Amino acid sequence: MVYKIKADFLKVLGHPIRLRLIEELKAGEKSVGYLVAKLKIGQSSISRHLLALRNAGILSSRQEKTTVYYNVADHDIFHVLRPVAVMLRKKFRASGKVLSTLGKN
Repeated sequence: MVYKIKADFLKVLGHPIRLRLIEELKAGEKSVGYLVAKLKIGQSSISRHLLALRNAGILSSRQEKTTVYYNVADHDIFHVLRPVAVMLRKKFRASGKVLSTLGKN
């Protein structure tokens, strides 16, 4: 059961729009309207992804009149995402070295 819970949590992070939303909210709270304009993605799509992240406990939200604001609920999420970025940078550096040697033959 623990593995299923972990897999479901990681699955929520497995979408590029959701990762972009988390990164955009890293600096602080933003309105749905701001996120729609910034990411240039439809409001229904943005709202669906924000809801998934909120349901996973990654984001929190608050409503002020008709505007909904989202924020990162627990900045420890970046302790999960940062090592992934480090691993990918290493992988791409190694791939770049291989590609650069291909051009020398």
